[in-house]
Amino acid sequence: MAPGRAHVPGLDGIRGLAALYVVLFHCRLLTFPGFPRDSGPSWLGWLMYGRLAVVLFLALSGFSLAISAARKGWRLGSLAGFLRRRAWRILPPYWAALVFSLVVAWAVVPASHFGPPTGGSVLVYGLVAQDMYTAPTPNGAFWSIGVEAELYLVFPLLLLIRRRLGAVVLLGGVTLLVVARGLTANGALPVEGLNGLTPNLAPVFVAGLVGAGVVVASERVRSLPWHWLAALAALPVLALVVAKGSVWTVAHYFWVDLAVVPAVTLLLVAVSTGKPRALTKLLSTRPVRSLGNFSYSLYLIHLPIVMIVVRKVAPHYVSPGLPTFWFTLALGLPASVLGAWLFSEVFEMPFKRNRSWRFMLAEGRARWNATRPGLRGPVRPGRPEEN
Repeated sequence: MAPGRAHVPGLDGIRGLAALYVVLFHCRLLTFPGFPRDSGPSWLGWLMYGRLAVVLFLALSGFSLAISAARKGWRLGSLAGFLRRRAWRILPPYWAALVFSLVVAWAVVPASHFGPPTGGSVLVYGLVAQDMYTAPTPNGAFWSIGVEAELYLVFPLLLLIRRRLGAVVLLGGVTLLVVARGLTANGALPVEGLNGLTPNLAPVFVAGLVGAGVVVASERVRSLPWHWLAALAALPVLALVVAKGSVWTVAHYFWVDLAVVPAVTLLLVAVSTGKPRALTKLLSTRPVRSLGNFSYSLYLIHLPIVMIVVRKVAPHYVSPGLPTFWFTLALGLPASVLGAWLFSEVFEMPFKRNRSWRFMLAEGRARWNATRPGLRGPVRPGRPEEN
């Protein structure tokens, strides 16, 4: 990617594949009970770590949001404008998915072992406060949306620190604060997870933000073998996860999240510089790129769909275990992808194409006029929002 270009090829593809991995993770999770204990076949063990895909999402979010600021000397522009754009982009599909998830959880299959959603669930999740307050969840995938919303609120401050004090101070300061919290916790293992504060994910987002500086770096820096550096950074973490297994890894996600940050950030830097060529070519293919285009919708609504297939449909046709897993892949996976695409066409894409209700209504009128002979209306969509 040339430094002046607005779009980074490959990032949408990464987002799409990460969302697809989360769907596969939940297909496996719901098929074989006992998580985090691995009760399924060993050759499916690689599907036990959906949390790490969320880590990738958060680093990618920081990276994507910071690209424009990096090109402007790490300046954000209007604070109110930034927050409005983020709310416009994130909240409408999230709220629509919340309604869908509540209906499924109340009428079809509960989404939480804490019981069906309550009025408190509607309030907490409606305000996107699930990372601070506990309530029975209508959708187990929603926990990370609360984390991301918090990070959006501090993003302007993070940019200010990056501009005034530099990348090392920003990333080092945030990471040291989180590490200090971890070391002072009981047994150096903080309690965090669903419906609980997850400060260890802040360095993930900040690392993505810092990594976005590659878009304005010199050609000498951009030509470094970032993909090999990413692989070297990933090897120790992968070896540890394989050696320790899923139970240990899930119990130590506070530290595993931090350990995987260098590899994830270097991967994003590598892809943004076109390395390795085979990977960037795959990520830029139309199917993968299209999947990334509605990956947010896929993340939001796939879990209720998969739960319906596993708990309500599969028991009538196949036996538990591997037959249910294959059945879920055959039915739940395509249903999730197709459902997410349809959902995105209504609740996500209009907000990506247009930057205000005025532009959205203008686009709607133009589309309506285009279907009526003799009538024409100009389509005036707003600038597509940042992902």
